[in-house]
Amino acid sequence: MKKFVKKVKKRIPWLEHVIEDVKTASEFNYSSLTISHRGDVRCILCRGTKLLCGKASCPVLAKFFSYIKRKSSLERVSIFGSSPPDVFIGRIGYPYVYVGPLSPPYKGNTRLLALTEYWLETYKSINEVIDARVQLVRGMFKTHVKRLDSSNKFLELTQELALSKRPVDVEMKFAKKPRALSLFDGESQPIGPSAPLSSLRVEPMGTDRVIEKVVYDEDLNARAALLTLYNNKVEVSRIQQVFSIGLLGVKRRRKLVPTRWSITAVDSIVSMTLRDCVIKQCEPINEYRVYKFTTLGNRFVVIMFPEKWSFEFIEAWYPGTPWNPSSSDISICGDYERYKGRTSYASIGGCYYASRLAVTEYLAEEGRQAKVLVLRESYPDYILPLGVWLVREAVRRALRTGYRKFDTLKEVMMYLNEVLKIKINTWAQVSELFKSSLKQTKLEHFFK
Repeated sequence: MKKFVKKVKKRIPWLEHVIEDVKTASEFNYSSLTISHRGDVRCILCRGTKLLCGKASCPVLAKFFSYIKRKSSLERVSIFGSSPPDVFIGRIGYPYVYVGPLSPPYKGNTRLLALTEYWLETYKSINEVIDARVQLVRGMFKTHVKRLDSSNKFLELTQELALSKRPVDVEMKFAKKPRALSLFDGESQPIGPSAPLSSLRVEPMGTDRVIEKVVYDEDLNARAALLTLYNNKVEVSRIQQVFSIGLLGVKRRRKLVPTRWSITAVDSIVSMTLRDCVIKQCEPINEYRVYKFTTLGNRFVVIMFPEKWSFEFIEAWYPGTPWNPSSSDISICGDYERYKGRTSYASIGGCYYASRLAVTEYLAEEGRQAKVLVLRESYPDYILPLGVWLVREAVRRALRTGYRKFDTLKEVMMYLNEVLKIKINTWAQVSELFKSSLKQTKLEHFFK
């Protein structure tokens, strides 16, 4: 088992301007990252976006594009269909980005195609998820993230689409046939081929009144706006869309937010609010708990300790999985926070915040706090990266299915050896929370 410290000086500039809360913004600034690992973790840290291997394009993702190329029915110069509604905003070239709606080439009730909250109940295999999502053709137009005036007609129509409560009939005509540039980057949900828009027509289907009320409050900052939507039971996936398309926040400060960033921003802001405003005011649980759930080639295990809040997420990628394609060893990577939270962006990216959201939701609803460790084992049958929604929804499902209760940490570790393929001694060497629990001598031990 090796350790290394990788120092990265990088800032994500959009958040400081979109969200006024400095503490929130600071979470998205990289500082020093401490990563425990076995094997080569470059693919885990990169996930096809940073090209840490030095190649011009990601070799892991390249083979997936051929799958999309076989979808000849999508390669038309125009389509008429029902958008779920769904939109996608790229990040390459920021602050000039490609924006546009997503729609399959058919009409009907397509709402499920954009609501990740229901996918684990609906799709029973990875292929079913991919088959559903690659139907979504992306129309694109390029714009500056701050250009939200009414002269930008494509953007105005796309925002109108995003506000809809039901699927929206759209007609997209393209400057050329959509090409098979699809997203399998581990953060965003996969989508189908893309093409520049030459014309866009949207048939209004009625706005979502809850979202509309927040959108038209031009004095409400973005953080407060998205929390209002969350407290009104709007799905997280919908909040991420509306936030991304520049419809939340103080009017003069609104801007487009790349989809990849908006997903993590919403997960982070909501979970941080639940953690600081609800969970930390509650009493700790009084026993050890273990929750588990297996889906789509991944096993998730949540361990709760009867202590004050701290959190850790660690994932182990077996050889042959998307982010460990060539190594013969299992690659393990994770990050954590103590009671006061983080001051830097998590080294493993969006999965950290997606899992933290699921955990904080559960503890806030129960009215308790705990030290929480989330473990993920990703097996070779997980052949394609599907996005961080999988982590969020799988951890939510694990927490809903009940738990095994234990009186001692020793009993927990014995049980984990039964439910995990990687032995608990390996996890204990990697996990900062496990290390602190194993080394810590509690006061009550002196009074036995």
